[in-house]
Amino acid sequence: MSDDDPEVADLEGTVTWSELLAEAITRFERAGLESPAIDARRIVEEVTGSEPSEFHRVLDTAATARGVASFDRLVARREGGEPLQYVVGRWGFRHLDLMVDRRVLIPRPETEQVVQHAIDALSAVASPQPLAVDLGSGSGAIALALAVEVPHARVVAVENSPAAFVWTNRNVRRWGDDRVRTVFADLADVLPELDGTVDVVASNPPYIPRDAVP
Repeated sequence: MSDDDPEVADLEGTVTWSELLAEAITRFERAGLESPAIDARRIVEEVTGSEPSEFHRVLDTAATARGVASFDRLVARREGGEPLQYVVGRWGFRHLDLMVDRRVLIPRPETEQVVQHAIDALSAVASPQPLAVDLGSGSGAIALALAVEVPHARVVAVENSPAAFVWTNRNVRRWGDDRVRTVFADLADVLPELDGTVDVVASNPPYIPRDAVP
């Protein structure tokens, strides 16, 4: 539905977010989604711009026509099987709130383990400004987590996909961290430039299908 849809306009001020939340849960249950209540809540939070602590105060307020239209679009996408992270356009990772879409991988649980190992390794380096390289940075999750959690480190985020590199830069700019340098390059090409200067290399690249391995 668009904002100009008569059905949406008719709902202006007549339906609460609590009712829309219940509708989304029902639709997600019928679609066989694994976490219908969590997914519905995240979409309502996104559309209303509310923080988790404000969620219950929002539920009794009336939805605007624009809010209903946005809600309906996001619910339809999730109902169709699109990952929740792409539907809401952002996702939490450690201390970060990262913007994501289909052009980058969603930070996975094991990515947190990669970050923790890299943090431990950086903490053991004697240099006052150790250098870490995140290969295949994508959303910038690893690079930014290292920069935020190891403030004395310098970080290079390397990405060779033009589409993904857009999001690497957006997230780095969003967090305003001038200790993260983004580099658009093939993974092999960037290493000679940094030869002998890197203390930690971290990466969590896309899964490779078994039949693609020689």
